[in-house]
Amino acid sequence: MSEPFAELSVPPDALEQGGVEVLRAAVVDGAVSVALRRSFEDPSTWGRLLIDLARQAARAYSLETEMSEEEAFERIRAGWEAESLDPGGLN
Repeated sequence: MSEPFAELSVPPDALEQGGVEVLRAAVVDGAVSVALRRSFEDPSTWGRLLIDLARQAARAYSLETEMSEEEAFERIRAGWEAESLDPGGLN
């Protein structure tokens, strides 16, 4: 039997001010499952969103492990580069 879905809370500022959810991702059987809304007129905005997510993830690693924020960010960047070499790599 699989584990129940464990979702994150809505960010406090989104609860207070409203907004539109643009991305939801979950790990299911070891693979990433994603739902997203196009949301932006210019696709480059997704680049800014993704780099912000990488920085926040690196910060979480630095707070929750012995890894520095810089090392975590570099490992995230290395994973990004490795994945970009697989043009058919959608899960």
